[in-house]
Amino acid sequence: MKEIRNRDDVFVLVSTFYRAIRKDELLGPVFNGHILEEQWPGHLEKLTDFWVTALFGVASFKGNPVQAHRNVDKNLNHTMSQLHFGKWLQLWFSTIDSLYEGKLAQRAKDAARKMATSQYLAVWRHRP
Repeated sequence: MKEIRNRDDVFVLVSTFYRAIRKDELLGPVFNGHILEEQWPGHLEKLTDFWVTALFGVASFKGNPVQAHRNVDKNLNHTMSQLHFGKWLQLWFSTIDSLYEGKLAQRAKDAARKMATSQYLAVWRHRP
């Protein structure tokens, strides 16, 4: 096991994680239904930017995750639930644990836990 040290490590984490997401029975249809095959390379780069910003404090991410999650929830007829976010967290933690250890691996788990909670609450509060 090694520690997360740079953007390349973060890209490996993000890419491995989203390969698992796309195959998951619950989350795969959500992600595959909203991101076209040809959009995945760019999406993985954007998500890598997000995690580089979160883990290293390097301002490389540009986007609005709250609005993105609200849009997905709307497209799913407001059926996103805590189960979706819990499964996302479970897969994120298991992916981290399969690849990395150390301070930044723990920071990635802590940040994901906070993000999942805040994203779910943001979606829930803005439902009709």
